[in-house]
Amino acid sequence: MRQAANLWQVKVELWRVLVMESGQQEDPIQVIDTVPLPVCTYTRSVRDRCFKTLADYGHCAAKKLDYYGFKLGLRVSSTGMITHFPLLNARAHDVNHTNALVEGFNGLCPADKGFLDPFRQPLLFDRYGMRIITPARSNMKGEHPRPLRKFCSRIRKIVETVGSHLTERFAVTRIRVHDLWHFQHRLIRKVLSHTVMVFLNLQLKRDPLDLDGLVSA
Repeated sequence: MRQAANLWQVKVELWRVLVMESGQQEDPIQVIDTVPLPVCTYTRSVRDRCFKTLADYGHCAAKKLDYYGFKLGLRVSSTGMITHFPLLNARAHDVNHTNALVEGFNGLCPADKGFLDPFRQPLLFDRYGMRIITPARSNMKGEHPRPLRKFCSRIRKIVETVGSHLTERFAVTRIRVHDLWHFQHRLIRKVLSHTVMVFLNLQLKRDPLDLDGLVSA
């Protein structure tokens, strides 16, 4: 297992090559979100010795989940390929991770209400030409045209599908190791596996996120 873990750099490079070769890194529309990554059960967190100075307590409003661990940041292309996946602090609100998630990107970025920030969004647009589109709260006047908001609402579902793949099919929320190095290695392996499947679907002109169909084809 240690020899396999030592290949993490190779796996990261392979992931980068696939993203670049597929052209998805340059996709002008990329969606951002986060996924909770518990490192142990909530009740055992007080006895944690493996991630004590690294992990933190977080809350996922979408899943109504209190947990101890990290957040997985996701930025995915409009076809569903993961183009960026930073490991983030669990306690901080999603909006505080915006800069980490949009690093190196300057296109259209649909996101959920967790990234709503009327101060940061104009700054990112002015500085980088990157536009984050989030749903407006009920007490806010919509700043973007309705067709654009409806389009972004539909495309946001792509990152939710990718998050479900990683959670349900690749078990990213059930990584049980004793140090951050092995945790990151297993996370990279799961992201690479997902990327390979999306890449193959694109090459075969299939629905990029139809992972079941690819296996049975």
